[in-house]
Amino acid sequence: MLRRQVPEEDSTILIDVAPGAENGDSYGSTAHTSERSGGQEAAGRVGSPSEPQIDFVLVWEEDLRLGRPPDSAPRDKAATHAAWRDTFLENLRAAGLHVDQRHVRNSSSAVHYVLLSAPWAVLCYHAEDLRLKLPLQELPNQASHWSARLLARLGIPNVLQEDVPDVPPEYYTCEFKVSKLSRYLGSDNPDTFFSSTDRHQILFAILAKTPYGHEKKGVIGIDQLLADGVFNAAFPLHDGPFRPPPGFPQAAGLGRRQLLFQYWARWRKWSKYQPLEHVRGYFGEKVALYFAWLGFYTAWLLPAAAVGTLVFLVGCCMVSSDTPTQELCGSAEDLQMCPRCADCPFWPLSSACALAQAGRLFDHGGTVFFSAFVALWAALLLAHWRRSSAALAHRWGCSHYEDLEERPRPQFAASAPTTAPNPVTGEDEPYFPRRLRVRRVLAGSVLVVMLVAVVVMCLVSVILCRGILAALVSRSSSAPVASWASRIASFTGSLVNLVFILVLSKIYVALARVLTRWEMHRTQTKFEDAFTLKVFIFQFVNFYSSPIYVAFFKGRFVGYPGNYHTLFGVRNEECAAGGCLVELAQELLVIMVGKQVVNNVQEVLVPQLQAWWHTARLRRGRRRPGPAADRAPWEADYELLPCGDLFQEYLETVLQFGFVTIFVAACPLAPLFALLNNWVEVRLDARKLVCQQRRPVAQRAQDIGIWAHILAVIAHLAVVSNAFLLAFTSDFLPRTYYRWTHAHDLRGFLNFTLAHAPPAFAAAHNRTCRYQAFREDDGQYSPTYWNLLAIRLAFVIVFEVGQAPGPPWAS
Repeated sequence: MLRRQVPEEDSTILIDVAPGAENGDSYGSTAHTSERSGGQEAAGRVGSPSEPQIDFVLVWEEDLRLGRPPDSAPRDKAATHAAWRDTFLENLRAAGLHVDQRHVRNSSSAVHYVLLSAPWAVLCYHAEDLRLKLPLQELPNQASHWSARLLARLGIPNVLQEDVPDVPPEYYTCEFKVSKLSRYLGSDNPDTFFSSTDRHQILFAILAKTPYGHEKKGVIGIDQLLADGVFNAAFPLHDGPFRPPPGFPQAAGLGRRQLLFQYWARWRKWSKYQPLEHVRGYFGEKVALYFAWLGFYTAWLLPAAAVGTLVFLVGCCMVSSDTPTQELCGSAEDLQMCPRCADCPFWPLSSACALAQAGRLFDHGGTVFFSAFVALWAALLLAHWRRSSAALAHRWGCSHYEDLEERPRPQFAASAPTTAPNPVTGEDEPYFPRRLRVRRVLAGSVLVVMLVAVVVMCLVSVILCRGILAALVSRSSSAPVASWASRIASFTGSLVNLVFILVLSKIYVALARVLTRWEMHRTQTKFEDAFTLKVFIFQFVNFYSSPIYVAFFKGRFVGYPGNYHTLFGVRNEECAAGGCLVELAQELLVIMVGKQVVNNVQEVLVPQLQAWWHTARLRRGRRRPGPAADRAPWEADYELLPCGDLFQEYLETVLQFGFVTIFVAACPLAPLFALLNNWVEVRLDARKLVCQQRRPVAQRAQDIGIWAHILAVIAHLAVVSNAFLLAFTSDFLPRTYYRWTHAHDLRGFLNFTLAHAPPAFAAAHNRTCRYQAFREDDGQYSPTYWNLLAIRLAFVIVFEVGQAPGPPWAS
């Protein structure tokens, strides 16, 4: 790893400004005072004028019950891990860090804590190496919410606004240079010059590139040590407990973690704006941008949910007055439908009355308006988010982070075969040939395609199971049960498909991470973008394959009586009497709502169970565990759960956005369910970060990454999907055609949509029957079918031209 040497003038300045240098004291003595942000951190700063501030904590556990024989496998593994730990800690000392070790023992195990702190000289050197931006001049905070500005312009009281104390000020910032130290704000106080998030980033960068073996073999960094189980945890400390002391009256004296709990992570704050400036000051820009996107998207779901609910209520009112539905329910035994399988009986169409009524809830004229509304809504949402995201990035000083500031990944730097000048900065950096990376990406893509094929195979198996189950239920002697055969099979298939989705997702995410690491991406942003794209392609097929089948393929290749088409010997599925649109709505609700319920249960119950087990395991065998106030801060934080990344949170939100937009013509209630889920999700994620998890390392980010481009592609797919849904799956165009050519009141429309079985089939069964299709008596397509096909294709073109928001790459 190439490291730049600090110029001589920088070293001189370091000696001049180091506190107590003339007395021979260490550079790293950092006293406990407030930070430049103005926030109160008394609870979070562990240190004193005689002890350095603790910036990072490493933890490993030792099992004291291991056997004595030196040749045992567990003992050999423990010895190897001990050697790696000693080498790693020695290299940290050589890098200039203060290393202090503490131990907590019980009857069967010992927990070892390594407390790390960085001296002033180390902080300055690595701050310049990381290109941290530090303040030059303070500015008044100009943060404001778009809805607050709108309500103020309209003169409407804003019940969402809440005054949060200790709002961090804004700054003019500049990339840190040691030679210009005196020009930075607060440079006269080394104890508070670097914020806690700055110190955490510096310490983590040192930990990530410190070797404990041969660098070219990848024996480098804390991430690999954690993966190998050498250390059990590595984390910065929280700013004290999240609950304020009992009887504490003044909000102005709260620590930053306590402020976030009081004004952000509590359930009662669901109707208030998020304090994004405080979130950014405590967790960094990357976390703050995620919550900014989630809050922005949730706020925009409100009008979509209101309009969708109104459209659904209109459908409810139209059920009782719909003429074709009344004709179907009143047909009694007059309309006998053809059997659903070879051994199934004939069945009366009137037995599907409830299904037809359910279909009218989602399939009516209001659906067309709502589809156009959602297409425009999605385009405006993404356009406005681009503006909001750019404004946040500019205000937070990270507009050019990816191009100018982001450093190569330590794993990339250790494994890169050569160096080359950076085309932007001109500095020599580790380099991996683009041609080799392209080859690896192509090789990984082959594996991705194979796994997508596995998903398709699972879908085909679900289709076959549904067909077999529908045939079995259709043979029931009960007419009502037989009439619900298609719906029972569809619902069962949806549940089975949901299980396949959840299981395959877990397997593929782990595999995609390995593939992305092998592809050797230079920066963490490029690594995350490549990983995200792989997983999303798979998850798109995984989650959307079944709804796409129901929406665009089911019932299209059925054939006609006497000439039915089959798949592996099983007759192709056909849509029920209510149409495939209501079945698609059921599929969406099962997958979307089912996934939301499973995720929320996991996020609420699983962390609590994990925290209880982890805490009980750590406290087992101690004589007196004692209250939280009596334990050291690193002990209390280690009892919390490990902090996860934001990938799963983004993936859940983007998949939800797809359900809300791509298939909204089938389920106008999807935005409402998404809104209710996100109201819970915002506070649930906030509570996890503040109360239940260890503090993550603050990371800078320019935007939400490749997710913005994925959202733009989904918005364009939504226009195409809804156009084809309305044209080919909905009854909107056949009803409109019948109004123009036959009867405005739709009388006789039911008979218009039913074809007679061919004479050969009727003669073989000694009776005639009907089936749903636009065909002649001999089974050939009728002129009406071709007229409707032309109208449908024209509708698709008009809908797409009128709603397409522009090319996806323009976003």
